[in-house]
Amino acid sequence: MTTEEFVKAFYCEKQDFLKEYLSDNTQTEAGELIKKLKLTANQTEIMGKVLDSAFTDIFYTILLGLDGAASIGGHQEIYELKDENGNKFSGEIEGFAYEYFHESN
Repeated sequence: MTTEEFVKAFYCEKQDFLKEYLSDNTQTEAGELIKKLKLTANQTEIMGKVLDSAFTDIFYTILLGLDGAASIGGHQEIYELKDENGNKFSGEIEGFAYEYFHESN
């Protein structure tokens, strides 16, 4: 897996969470709670934007934290990430994360 594929996988997870949480047939507790709100179409659209923004903040911060460009729980350091073949991801995550989480919207 390349660094870009690693970041893209996080982005795809974010998109999957959004779809699942707002689905009529959700299988998640969060999705069920949202359904209980009985939102109008306009409110559901706003909820989608809120979740999208929150998920972007969360996933982007985690990725930057792993890359040493942001703190995780008040600790900022560079982590050495490798796939099972020994390929390193560290140091390249930030650029791809920005591209996927801020330029693709």
